[in-house]
Amino acid sequence: MWFSFWRSRDRLSLDELRFIVDQLKKVQVVNEVNKEFVIEALRSIAELITYGDQHDAAYFEFFMEKQVMGEFVRILRICESLIFSRQLLQTMSIIIQNLKNDHSIYYMFRNEHVNYLIAYPFDFGNEELLSYYISFLRAISGKLNNDTISLLVKTKIDEVVGFPLYVEAIRFALHEESMIRTAVRALTLNVYHVGDDSVNRFVSRAPHSDYFLHLIEFFRDRCIHLKSIVSNAKKSQSAELSSSILCAVDEIEDNLYYISDVVSAGIPDVGRLIMDKVLRLLIFPLVLPSLRTEAVNEPSLGAVTSLYLLCCILRIVKIKDLANIVAAALLCHPEMIPESAEAKINGNLLSHASSDLASQNKDANNQNSMSDTKNHILHSALNHMYGGMRFAPREALLSFVVSGDEVQVSGSLNVLATLLQTKELDESMADALGILPQYKQHKKKLLQALVGEDSAEEQLFSSEGNKVKDRISGELDIYLQKLKQEYVGISCVHPEVGASPRVHRFQVLDSLVSLFCRSNISAETLWHGGWLLRQLLPYSKAEFNSHHLTLLTDSFHHSTARVLEEARGTWLDLLLAAICDQWRKCKRAIEASSLRKDPKCILLPPFKSAYDEHASSESSFAAGERMCEAVKVFALLHHLHIFSLGKVLPDQPPVFSDVDTPEKSRARNAGLNLPELKPNAEINLVGTIPCRIAFERSKERHFLFLALSMSSCGWLVLAEELPVKPGRGLVRVVAPLAGCNPRVDDKHLKWLHLRIRPSSFPFTETAIYAGHSKVKSKALVDGRWTLAFQDEESCKKAMSMVVEEMELQSCMVEKSLEPLLELDRSTDDSRLPERVEDDNTV
Repeated sequence: MWFSFWRSRDRLSLDELRFIVDQLKKVQVVNEVNKEFVIEALRSIAELITYGDQHDAAYFEFFMEKQVMGEFVRILRICESLIFSRQLLQTMSIIIQNLKNDHSIYYMFRNEHVNYLIAYPFDFGNEELLSYYISFLRAISGKLNNDTISLLVKTKIDEVVGFPLYVEAIRFALHEESMIRTAVRALTLNVYHVGDDSVNRFVSRAPHSDYFLHLIEFFRDRCIHLKSIVSNAKKSQSAELSSSILCAVDEIEDNLYYISDVVSAGIPDVGRLIMDKVLRLLIFPLVLPSLRTEAVNEPSLGAVTSLYLLCCILRIVKIKDLANIVAAALLCHPEMIPESAEAKINGNLLSHASSDLASQNKDANNQNSMSDTKNHILHSALNHMYGGMRFAPREALLSFVVSGDEVQVSGSLNVLATLLQTKELDESMADALGILPQYKQHKKKLLQALVGEDSAEEQLFSSEGNKVKDRISGELDIYLQKLKQEYVGISCVHPEVGASPRVHRFQVLDSLVSLFCRSNISAETLWHGGWLLRQLLPYSKAEFNSHHLTLLTDSFHHSTARVLEEARGTWLDLLLAAICDQWRKCKRAIEASSLRKDPKCILLPPFKSAYDEHASSESSFAAGERMCEAVKVFALLHHLHIFSLGKVLPDQPPVFSDVDTPEKSRARNAGLNLPELKPNAEINLVGTIPCRIAFERSKERHFLFLALSMSSCGWLVLAEELPVKPGRGLVRVVAPLAGCNPRVDDKHLKWLHLRIRPSSFPFTETAIYAGHSKVKSKALVDGRWTLAFQDEESCKKAMSMVVEEMELQSCMVEKSLEPLLELDRSTDDSRLPERVEDDNTV
């Protein structure tokens, strides 16, 4: 009988299907003799039914008439082979996935055979069998709709009392294999998005609602795991740990996106349940306490991980009540966390709560007493408002901005930016946090004035708005009541809650201004602070007080001094280009509609340049990175300085693009007319000095050495005389003049050592992210020239020529920067060194 199966016939014909089914019905026991036939029969039936569904309805009609599904179940009962179970599940998955005809799908689900297979006690100890089983369940879920889902559930008095597909699937929701977890989640989403009310009630009731509890518990465990990896990365920085962080972050964000998809299905009870569990299991006991205190017995999550989680949860999980309750909790004082004698705030006490009060009470004509008055008011206000109380999480965020390390500052700015951009957050809550943008404040007051609210009219039209009291709106009271009534252990008596939103706005503003005065924070993070400031104050400088203006002006002058130092530094020839480039980038960054930074960056160990590890202070590469950083900071502070003065930011920095080179300069004598010099260019050999240099071992070459500078450019030139043109020569080798650090050898006084750096930047802004990759980049090394001259006098003369040209180049750069740096010095050429005529011509 079994050999007849292999006889020649059309393998996709209806006769073939009839033959296979007839042979399958004759099987009464599955053993080693017929096992292969049974398995091959299942494969063929899957292929034939798929073909028939697309080409001929007679195939599936035969499938229904002969009750082939019943034959599958019968053989499963008499066969204990894992191979058959795997093949049966695969066959069912293929058939269900490929059915397009609604009538065929309806038949498949109408009888109890599918539910029987779903609930069958397969041996799930076999991982391969489990994978086939999950694929089978997922294939079924892909065909669910309002009509088919009713065929798979068990009802009693119009209520769903059983749903094997869902119940069996969620058993494996937390399986250690990620592919299985992903398949189960896809299945559950297919169920939720059907939108059947009775099914929604079923999944929302106990015991099946425990699935959401276990889901949040699993997510919490992943968060704790992330914290341990981040802590290890701080202790031992390595590419492997950074990779582990990124993998853990991907898993956490996948979990959050799944939670967001579940919420978006629109099942009210499920949305409320998820929000409640997120708050009770993660936000209140772990995230917010980690922001507030740093105790000897460290909480389950660190501050950095908590800042990242706050950003991700608010950004991904779109639940209005969740966003607003978190915002309200940032203002509150959780009593569930015991106060330890060793516990302390993650940062310093903010001196910003009453800067506005100080500015209101000081006399503009009494500048000498300004500092004492402010300190007295500040001390009194803080004693009155915060005496004996622990800090609210919002205060810790601002404290991080003012005095935290790089990661804490970046994380806090990301949290504030995320809150500001969260559309689910009520404007009144943003106002209470002090991050409501200025234009929204005016819009809110205008609307209140139009409907006749007296306080709003007073605020809108009063010429002395700083004397008007702000009010906490009804939305804040609603969410504070929810915290009190629904979440035991949360007390809302903290003074943060009762403070005026205006005070909170000035706290945020004070913190940002203080941030711009810090020299130990990277330019990238300062740009993020600049973006946040421009979001809060997009059009007006009115909320800056004199103290703010003083701090911003001082910081600007400090950054100006740093840029002036770079005008005599290693990369001064590229300083103007760097300023113009970073000016445009900074303007785009702080005026962008959203903060363009992935929160996961705050978890990665701070980037450490390879040049800082090995190179000394003489490394041009480290100097180049420092120059870029100084320029970025300068660009931001210059923008803020212009904004604080109420002026419009120009698209281009005001610099002199063309500065005339003195007529008696070496560059003019050499015949240069353009600030560009390349090999094989022809020049006048005026003032050149003969020298020898070996670019290869034992291969010494003779050249004529010359140092030249024109505008902001400068070169070290090795030329050869043209035989047919006396006094003229070809440039053979050219290198940047800037950063050459000329030095006469201590033992060989006829040798001149020159450092040769690249002519352009060998690094890009992506180096920060490349630093976290598995491939460790090798630090580049500067080149070196050692020039040998005929005598000591020639060597000294060459040294003097290099120093003079470097000074001239520096002066040209400073002159170009004068309008940008607002230098108070004469713009004549008095500082330009006069070149001494050199008659040592060849």
